[in-house]
Amino acid sequence: MVALSKQQIDWSWPDAVPSDRSADAFLNHVRFVALGCRAKARTDLFEACALLSLDRHSSFRAHAEALILCLSDALGQRAILFRPGTREHSFDEAWLLRLAAALAQSDEDSAAFLLRSRLPREHHRHIRFLVTRISLPFALT
Repeated sequence: MVALSKQQIDWSWPDAVPSDRSADAFLNHVRFVALGCRAKARTDLFEACALLSLDRHSSFRAHAEALILCLSDALGQRAILFRPGTREHSFDEAWLLRLAAALAQSDEDSAAFLLRSRLPREHHRHIRFLVTRISLPFALT
């Protein structure tokens, strides 16, 4: 374990459209949104998807908020997300990164496997939609 003062942490808030288009930037965006959502009430996945705007600039953060607020419910357990800038990945974060990369590469077999491995069938379409919308500005490979 490394002392907090010696960790290399990037605490800058992500822009509306990220300049760094990588998996780390994607994960840090999700982590920052998770920090802001800690005090918000959890919501139903179906309701959250129905309320989202399709305006690109206003929806960039809204889609991530909807995912964070619903992810624990969809997983059936609390999702573990580390602080922004942390170099390590939790199991939930690694799964989310692999899912986003599979969707970005149109790898339907891998995406279907990842969704089936952790989520009930009724949540697949909504989580797929949210992760796809969040990962659009990032070049995930």
